[in-house]
Amino acid sequence: MRQPESPTGLKAFLQKFTGLASAPRELWIIYIAYIFENLAYKVGAAGVVVLWLTDDVFGAGYPGIDVKAASIYAFWSAIMTLVTVMIGPLTDALGIRKTFLLGFWVCLVSRIVMAVTVNKWIVLPWGLFLQGVGIALLVPVMAAGCKRYTNAFQRSLAFSLYYALMNLGYAIGDGIFDHLRGKGGLGEHGSWMVPWLGMELSTYRVLILLSVVFTVPGLILVWCTLREGVEMTETGVRILPPKPNLNAGLGPLVSLYRSARATVAETLRIFKALVPQRAFHRFLIFMSLVVGVKMIFYHLVVTFPKFGIRELGEGAPFAHLSGMLNSVMIVVLVPLCGALTQKVSAYRMVTFGSLISALSVFFIALPAHWFQPLADGWVGDMIVHRWLGVAGPVNPYWISIFLFVVMLSLGEAFWSPRLYEYAAAIAPKGQEASYMALSLLPYFVAKFTVGMSSGWLLKWFCPAEGPRSPGTMWFIIGCMALITPVGTFLFRKHLQLQESGREPVITKAEAAAEEEEAGHG
Repeated sequence: MRQPESPTGLKAFLQKFTGLASAPRELWIIYIAYIFENLAYKVGAAGVVVLWLTDDVFGAGYPGIDVKAASIYAFWSAIMTLVTVMIGPLTDALGIRKTFLLGFWVCLVSRIVMAVTVNKWIVLPWGLFLQGVGIALLVPVMAAGCKRYTNAFQRSLAFSLYYALMNLGYAIGDGIFDHLRGKGGLGEHGSWMVPWLGMELSTYRVLILLSVVFTVPGLILVWCTLREGVEMTETGVRILPPKPNLNAGLGPLVSLYRSARATVAETLRIFKALVPQRAFHRFLIFMSLVVGVKMIFYHLVVTFPKFGIRELGEGAPFAHLSGMLNSVMIVVLVPLCGALTQKVSAYRMVTFGSLISALSVFFIALPAHWFQPLADGWVGDMIVHRWLGVAGPVNPYWISIFLFVVMLSLGEAFWSPRLYEYAAAIAPKGQEASYMALSLLPYFVAKFTVGMSSGWLLKWFCPAEGPRSPGTMWFIIGCMALITPVGTFLFRKHLQLQESGREPVITKAEAAAEEEEAGHG
């Protein structure tokens, strides 16, 4: 009997999308909730925290405010990373639905606290840092849910859509951030009297209040429609019976404590087992080198907003470039780069892509007046006047920032998706999850380093008042980013490994040179 032929061409391409139609409703619930949560995070946390700390919590006149605000951000983001690493067993103990609800409730309460008060003794522990815990609860459980609610055929497209929707939420959030700060909103230091609260909120607190509003739909959606125990298998959707709750009657705090204690013990056990492994040494060195280029993206959150306001003016729509343009380019370029470089090893792509991203920083390290001819021509008119809607003479920094973000995004499209391929490839069989979880630890170092250094860089080279040399600041950041491509190139013989279905890790010329060297030895 003749077997049916597999679909090819356009039909096969379309089937990848229609295949998601059989996924349970929980997958689509996660997608919708994910858009709202990323929107809430971008509007009320990512680029706002440092500005909110500076203007609202401490006040712009607070001594050493740039250093103070950046240092608090460093601790906040570092705690968020650590909680993310440790959250896996809690999800297993509570289940996806309960972990979702816990994360949404924590985010909702913390964001309300940040909106209604600026008392630092209340808003820092019960607002900012509590929100970090809530975000850390939501991010990994959303990815886990996306995996559980798809089968092998659906999974690749499901995660691609997941990544695209993340960037969609970020792009919309950047648009709201710029609109509210710009001429169409309250201005950089405006205020709004909330009718039903009878209190006046600053521009940044209004953004945080909007994040409260965007948190509610996700909470309601999960609460009312997400079922526990749903799983997508190769044969279809099935609903598993609830697991017996060993902590029944002990309350959520006891369950959380026991889960945290078990997580710490398990993490230490895994780390102890990994330490002697040579592959783990190579993995840690590689991930530590990647910190250099990752710091660019953390500087976009911590350092760039104040640089943008001080150099481009209050209300400048810089998030259209630093955030929205980057998100849109990544959605478009990642699948294209992935399709065109399937045979190239993940290691080579990280080296090549990180070099492009690192070099991009030097566009804003160069003297701004070098870009004045472009600013005065049709390029400046198209970008600044027509797209961004900024009137008057074009500040050449707009052009250098545009070129910086375009080149940064191009490099990111090459290296970012391939980063975790290396982690999965180098991990011994059965230990992939441990390697992936511990891969976040170098990012803890990156966030902490950027947070602690950002304030000093702004104070020395781009202060609110006094002479500035922002080019020097970005030159230093660019040099730190070059650690990644230079380091991965220099250590390639020790860190690179052969990946299944990919090009050889060394060229024929390199292999011949090694044989000749061995012969002389």
